[in-house]
Amino acid sequence: MKRTRPQALPPNLPPRGLSRDEASEYLGVGVTLFDDLVSKGQLPEPVKVGARVIWDRLALDRAFEALPSRNTEDPEKAKLRKAIEDGKW
Repeated sequence: MKRTRPQALPPNLPPRGLSRDEASEYLGVGVTLFDDLVSKGQLPEPVKVGARVIWDRLALDRAFEALPSRNTEDPEKAKLRKAIEDGKW
């Protein structure tokens, strides 16, 4: 996750928009799995800002929270995942 420009944000304030590499690293997965989750609709699509394609960190947080846990899924998480799948998040 390398940036070529100097950091203007304080260390305790992460950027809102993340590149593909940054977004996958933020979630702790490789880019191949990240791309697969995006294509399946389990993670949000990126937004285009000028020539850049970036992921909204907060949208990634919501989608990540809605992913099923290893064991059983609680009803609140299921509702959140359904809203994400329906595009209502």
